[in-house]
Amino acid sequence: MTAIAALPFLPDAVIFDMDGLMIDSERVSIACWSAAARELQLPFAEDFWLGMVGRGDRDCERLLLEHIPAGQVAALFARCHALYEARTQAGLPLRPGIVDILQLLQAHDIPRAVATSTRQPRASRKLHAAGLLPFFEVVVTSSDVAHPKPAPDIYLLAAQKLGKAPARCLALEDSPAGIRAAVGAGMTAIQVPDLVRPDDALRALGHRIVDSLLDARTLLLPLLPTR
Repeated sequence: MTAIAALPFLPDAVIFDMDGLMIDSERVSIACWSAAARELQLPFAEDFWLGMVGRGDRDCERLLLEHIPAGQVAALFARCHALYEARTQAGLPLRPGIVDILQLLQAHDIPRAVATSTRQPRASRKLHAAGLLPFFEVVVTSSDVAHPKPAPDIYLLAAQKLGKAPARCLALEDSPAGIRAAVGAGMTAIQVPDLVRPDDALRALGHRIVDSLLDARTLLLPLLPTR
C-alpha cells in the first residue's frame, strides 16, 4: 500500500460501519434500487443510486423526492426493500480482512461497536447472518438517532454507549457520508472505499485512506503490545 501516516495513538475503541465496509452489500442494494425503479418504470439514471451509498432511509427519501412524487417514493421503497430482503436472507459476503481485524482487536480487548445507517431490526439480522454480531458490544443504527450520517450523531452515540471519548476512538468507513460523520464526531477515521471513491473535497478532511481492511489492520499492529 502507498505510505499512510501512522495512527497517532492506540484507540480506546474501534467503531465500524457495516454496509460496504464489513459486508459486501452495497452492490446488492444498488441492484435492488435499480431493479425496483425499472419495474415501476421510474426514470432514473444508473449512476443516481451511487448517491444513496452510506445514507439512511430518511436521506434517501429526501433525494428521491427531488425527482418523483411521494406516492412513487413509497412504492419504490417498498419494492426495493422486498427485493433486498429476498437477496439477503441467506447472508451476504464479507469484505476482505474484516474477520482478521476483528479477531485482532478482540485478542487485545479493544472494545468494538457498529455505527450503521441501516435501521433495526435489519441491521442485527444482517450482522447475525454474516456471523459478525458476537464481535460487538454495541450496535447503533439510524433508528437510534435523530440525524443519520453524514451527521455525527451515530458515532457520538456509539462512543457514549462504549463509555469512550470520541477523540480516543478510531472509526472505519467506506462511504463519503460515513467519513463526514466520523470526522464530525471528532474521531480518527480510516476510509476503505468501496463503490464511491473519495473526491478532492473529501480528501481535504485529512483522514487516512487505505485499499483494504488488511491495510487498516497493518496500521494498528505497531501500536499493540506484544503478547
